[in-house]
Amino acid sequence: MRLKLTLAVVGVLLAGCRREDPVRATQGPPVVEVASVGMRDVPIVKEWIGTLDGRVNAEIRGQVTGYLLRQAYQEGAFVRKGQLMFEIDPRPFEAALNESRGRLAQAESSVLVAAGNLAQNKARLGKAELDVKRYAPLAKTKAISQEEMDNAVQSRLEAQAAVEAAQAAIEAAKSNVAAAKATVYDAEVKLGFTRITAPIDGIAGLARIQVGDLVSPSGMPLTMVSQVDPIKAYFTLSEQEYLAQQRTGGPGQWAKNLELVLADGSVYGQRGSFFMADRQVDLATGALRMAALFPNPGNMLRPGQYGRVRAVMGVRKGAPIVPLRAVMELQGAYQLAVVEGDNKVTIRTAKMGERQGSDWVVDDGVQPGEKVIVEGLQKVRSGVTVNPRMGGK
Repeated sequence: MRLKLTLAVVGVLLAGCRREDPVRATQGPPVVEVASVGMRDVPIVKEWIGTLDGRVNAEIRGQVTGYLLRQAYQEGAFVRKGQLMFEIDPRPFEAALNESRGRLAQAESSVLVAAGNLAQNKARLGKAELDVKRYAPLAKTKAISQEEMDNAVQSRLEAQAAVEAAQAAIEAAKSNVAAAKATVYDAEVKLGFTRITAPIDGIAGLARIQVGDLVSPSGMPLTMVSQVDPIKAYFTLSEQEYLAQQRTGGPGQWAKNLELVLADGSVYGQRGSFFMADRQVDLATGALRMAALFPNPGNMLRPGQYGRVRAVMGVRKGAPIVPLRAVMELQGAYQLAVVEGDNKVTIRTAKMGERQGSDWVVDDGVQPGEKVIVEGLQKVRSGVTVNPRMGGK
């Protein structure tokens, strides 16, 4: 009985299948919505990953060794060139300056003393020379002894030597004055270094030391000040891209109206311009580092941010355009379902270019005027005949 029941059920199912075949035969080709491949002049756009950095980045370091007395700026705030940022305890440097000034005063006094000695020795030399002139004729007439004449000559020689020694003493004293002045200047400079000021206008970073810490020239930087208006965006071009652009006129042809796409996908409101290219191609990556400058009023952009630098390299005339919904993506490859003249479908692999709103530029795969399926893609495969109906985008 069970076997009979099973055979009866199978017979009913087979009869039902035979009844469905005529229905399927009368359905006809699947209906799909198609759109013509358009044609439009589109800009040729290139994008590169960019990193923002300050136009100038100044490390703030201590130039003398001493204890930090106070921090005079607000972290993260805008500072002006010459504005006080840190102050080191100035008392040891003030004492050193006073000491050097005292030594300078002593050196200057030594010059005065040496000048007085020189004047005295010159007076003695003058008297000795007069004695020699007076004694010379007397010695010839034997009015004075030869010993007296010799003593006068000897006195003149001693006076001449004393004058020369006094002149040397003056030069030595003047050298000591110059050295003392240099010491005073060095002490003044070091005292000035206790007041650490901003070297440029810019945004000041976080302080890396605290009040009471020992500051030294060999220690870590105290903070960083970055000039961010304009801000610099670094990006890299491959060697092939660089050579291609040089053949077409270099950056002057494309780098005057650069766009910056921020991390959230928004386009920055200010246009940038090409700034510089590095002197050499990186041997490890084969890329050339370049930089652009973007105006940054209000300091919205900060160093360290990432973005995409976008440039219009030219215009592509008559580029094929298809609706976005006509494009199928499979494992990173793009496909288009093209309806041929006999209404048969051909699945083509396409190379896609830039998106233009609700359209997509096709670099390779279709030609303007051909028809692509935009609705009903799930119904078709390559070689299937379809019933195409023109639709919108």
